[in-house]
Amino acid sequence: MAKTYTTQEGDTVDMIAWNRFGVTHGATEAILRANPGLAAAGTKLPQGLTVTIPAFTPKKVTTAARIWS
Repeated sequence: MAKTYTTQEGDTVDMIAWNRFGVTHGATEAILRANPGLAAAGTKLPQGLTVTIPAFTPKKVTTAARIWS
């Protein structure tokens, strides 16, 4: 079930995704798909904008990347 969120000063789509779902990968894209034209609002969203927060289930990461040997 979709919910709505009213942006505050300094909000970004990534920050909204992180605060709502605990991840940005996939969640940011889901929010942008649910809100056509939102990307045109810029990186920092204007205060008072109503954003639809879609239903989203983060995928579990089952392996970790090794960056050092």
